[in-house]
Amino acid sequence: MTKITVAKGDGIGPEIMDATLEIILAAGAQIEIEEIEVGEKVYLAGNSSGISSASWETIRRNKVFLKAPITTPQGGGYKSLNVSTRKFLGLYSNVRPCTSLHPFVCTKHPIMDIVIVRENEEDLYAGIEHQQTDEVVQCLKLISRPGCEKIIRYAFEYAKQQNRKKVTCFTKDNIMKQTDGLFHEVFDEIASEYPQIENEHWIIDIGAAKVADTPEEFDVIVMPNLYGDVVSDIAAQITGSVGLAGSANIGEECAMFEAIHGSAPLIARKNVANPSGLLQGAVMMLNHIGQTEVAEKVQNAWLKTIEDGVHTVDIYKEGLSNQQLGTKEFAKAVMANLGQQPTILKPVSYSNNNAALNLPKYKRKPAAKKKLVGVDLFVHWTGLNPDELAHSAKKLESSLIALTMITNRGIKVWPEGFKETFCTDHWRCRFKANEEVTINNAHIIELLTKAFKENIEIIKTENLYSFDGKAGYSLGQGQ
Repeated sequence: MTKITVAKGDGIGPEIMDATLEIILAAGAQIEIEEIEVGEKVYLAGNSSGISSASWETIRRNKVFLKAPITTPQGGGYKSLNVSTRKFLGLYSNVRPCTSLHPFVCTKHPIMDIVIVRENEEDLYAGIEHQQTDEVVQCLKLISRPGCEKIIRYAFEYAKQQNRKKVTCFTKDNIMKQTDGLFHEVFDEIASEYPQIENEHWIIDIGAAKVADTPEEFDVIVMPNLYGDVVSDIAAQITGSVGLAGSANIGEECAMFEAIHGSAPLIARKNVANPSGLLQGAVMMLNHIGQTEVAEKVQNAWLKTIEDGVHTVDIYKEGLSNQQLGTKEFAKAVMANLGQQPTILKPVSYSNNNAALNLPKYKRKPAAKKKLVGVDLFVHWTGLNPDELAHSAKKLESSLIALTMITNRGIKVWPEGFKETFCTDHWRCRFKANEEVTINNAHIIELLTKAFKENIEIIKTENLYSFDGKAGYSLGQGQ
């Protein structure tokens, strides 16, 4: 018997959770349920995180969390509980299988069978944002080597366990050479450890287009957080419906399982919601806790129900479906098929996938030789002529540090900028040290002191470093 934490959520959440639990318990799931309340009611009661400390303790104690969709109230001040849960519990891997159910669910891609493995904790979803000037806000994109190594190794180990043949990496490292460049670099390093598994890399834009056009060319796809969020929804939708997809969020200690769709409050309490997405999450949960025979029984019964043309309204299609059922009735139909298998759709067999994933803890590599070589000073300035700003900024120079570039939104505007370039009130002034000298933070403070005296408003600084002689910063666009 495995104790699990359950949250029924908001909107359609309670309906689809009740249906899901009824099915898996009927199939023989050996679980003990400890229910908590999260989401809209908790938010509106004054808890900006949407979850109480007692509920956190319940999740951490049980290690396994089955969660229905929740509603985050509109307006500022409310943090995403999904993001918080993934990050607080270290659920670094989001796994989303996307398989077409042709010909029983309409899709243009009848042989699609891919798994999206998405990094779950960092990237732009770190949620670090600031308004810096009247016209410009920023969001920090954080990519770490540990984050890259953990998610990419998970993807290869998952492919190995599931007897899949290829792992594909999506990044945008032709533009974001530092952040996405690191992800691609680590992918190549880890791929070399799995010679039996084919590997490839695609730039995210054409890769996403290929997923939408020819998904049968992919098998397992691994990518950073934001891209994974977008592409996994695209992949789920083109299989037939986002409402059919579940996901697993896996960490070193805890795991969370859920549907990928939202709480759909407009159809709540109408007995029309499709419980399939949450049921797919529950099947992944059963596999995770070692109850593979139950997971197999549930999945094959669900496939048989879909194959019989017994559908909820979201996938019902005249001439293709045979019967339209509500949420409760669909659950009863799945339970009636327990012990049966589909005859046209491929039945699942989880008995050969019991080998545990080999996921060693991250080992920090030896520190690189780090050298401070300059600083980017970000300036709030309402002028329009970069030459005027350069004239003021050059007054900050010393015999050690000189102004080398000014950019606006990343585009080089000084020296030799174009008059056609549109500029906001947010400027980056790059100061570089002479190669022969060594500088430290005291020299940066001296620059800032001079800027204050010259009435130059510094809103942010970023130190420029080299690591083992390699630049740890990007060039300006056009530099």
